[in-house]
Amino acid sequence: MHPAELAARASYGRLLSILAVRTHDLAGAEDALADAFLAAVTQWPRDGVPQSPEAWLLTAARRKLCDGARRRRTRDEKHVLLQADVDYAAEGDFFSDERLRLLFVCAHPEIDASVRTPLMLQTVLGLDAARIATALRVAPKTMGQRLWRAKTKIRSARISFDVAVEALPERAFAVLEAIYAAYGSGWEDVAGQATASRGLTEEAIWLARLMVQLLPEEPEARGLLALMLYAEARTNARRGEDGAYIPLSEQDPSRWDPNRIAEAEALLAEAARIGRMGPLQLEAAIQSAHVDARRSGSPDDRALSLLYGVLVQMTPTLGVLVAHAVALSRTEGPACGLDRLDAIESTAQADYQPYWSARAYLLDRLGRIDDAREAYDRAIGLAEEDGVRRWLLAKKRALGGATSPSDAIRDGV
Repeated sequence: MHPAELAARASYGRLLSILAVRTHDLAGAEDALADAFLAAVTQWPRDGVPQSPEAWLLTAARRKLCDGARRRRTRDEKHVLLQADVDYAAEGDFFSDERLRLLFVCAHPEIDASVRTPLMLQTVLGLDAARIATALRVAPKTMGQRLWRAKTKIRSARISFDVAVEALPERAFAVLEAIYAAYGSGWEDVAGQATASRGLTEEAIWLARLMVQLLPEEPEARGLLALMLYAEARTNARRGEDGAYIPLSEQDPSRWDPNRIAEAEALLAEAARIGRMGPLQLEAAIQSAHVDARRSGSPDDRALSLLYGVLVQMTPTLGVLVAHAVALSRTEGPACGLDRLDAIESTAQADYQPYWSARAYLLDRLGRIDDAREAYDRAIGLAEEDGVRRWLLAKKRALGGATSPSDAIRDGV
């Protein structure tokens, strides 16, 4: 891998945040940084990799922005750019990381709510539009247009990059959602082979820790960090030595990280003491229940069904609706679970792999083997990771002996 690519993966979000915050021009900062990386690809093989690649890239990008400002005869912008520095922090500034500041800028109420998370994922966390579109189930072209309009809006509406402390609470949940989406994108690399995915989950956890520090009285920040730590604790147990996917119900708890689980439990308890329940805390509580069930060997299906029921009332997303259907099937029977799946809008579930794996499992429990086989075929065709595909194939071969719920849902975040 080229050193410039490694630098991009390690520092893109930080560099873009520094440039954008100082210039108040997100699109211009992106262009300048892209030119800096292109220059690095050309110059570093010839001149050698600089001692501080991040500082080199920042200087090159700033120079590009200064040249543009000079051509536009914008003295004030040039002055601001020349004052930018990697370690710059305004006196009394409450942001300990410029990436966090830019996340809150992207959560500005004048930016359409539907594009806030994608904008944060692209600009601060470095995901490309195609990957974001896939994760959020939107056509890539549509996502690209939405992102372009959002960046244009920031410039044309002169949205302030100076975030007042009073604005933090109203924007906090949007920022937490974006951090969660970033973690989920990295977590989907079940095989654990993508360095970029591993770095994305680590960065998401780091940003969640910063959010807890920034907003100590916001329980959802603690709920998010707990949720990700529960999932992260199971990283080494999610695959076998051959890379095969291992669902939660079959994982060896001795391979889980007890320190991360203990920290997650403490965070969830602290959030509960604040006394404002939210969806991220509920999801963390569900993960906690799954961990307890696997450790004890006796799942509390009634409690899980109730937790998912409350979560559906708060955030009826497709993933939550499918997970609730599976949970209900454990307490009310597979027919009830299947009815819940049937109630989901057909256009929403058409290409959603966990829906079809859950449907196959419930049909198997009802003895509808041919229908279950067809549902498994749909799930297998939609599985993007080889380990998950092999696991689904094994489930299909074992039709007629369903013994566990849809682990593709339970193991998700």
